[in-house]
Amino acid sequence: MLLLMRPGVSSGRTGPGRCLGSRFRLSNERGQALLETAITLPIILFIAVSIFEFGRGYHTLQVVTNAAREGARIAVLPSTTPADVQSRVVNYLRDGQLANAGSTTVTVNRTATVSIGTGTASASTVTVSYPFAFMVINPVANLVVRGSTLGSAPFTINARAQMRNEAQ
Repeated sequence: MLLLMRPGVSSGRTGPGRCLGSRFRLSNERGQALLETAITLPIILFIAVSIFEFGRGYHTLQVVTNAAREGARIAVLPSTTPADVQSRVVNYLRDGQLANAGSTTVTVNRTATVSIGTGTASASTVTVSYPFAFMVINPVANLVVRGSTLGSAPFTINARAQMRNEAQ
């Protein structure tokens, strides 16, 4: 703590004018607190938004994985078409509150095989590709690092499910 004293005034003296630094010290501490807040607030905001965004990404991954399973359940039925599988997957994604459900790519392979014990059986594989983009992380990342491209480009979440075909 820095105290500015008048020349010729000892520190043991009491009364007005003893210490000139108290007012200076208070304004200096206020400026220091403001500076510390200005430095730490964007970092704390970035961490909080990152937790939210990655939680949303994980939720999306779970919904896409479950949509692939639902599509595989439909694909193993003998009288269904790839359009039926596509419809079920897109409906599941919409029910899961995913915004870009219509831009999802669904691939159905009914000629796959699955190992069962020492033999194999015919199976269907459904692959779902969903375009995912972060909503808030890029503007907050730009607060921390100017010109950051973190979270600006969408990426694809892929999920695959395979199930044994029912008897034809």
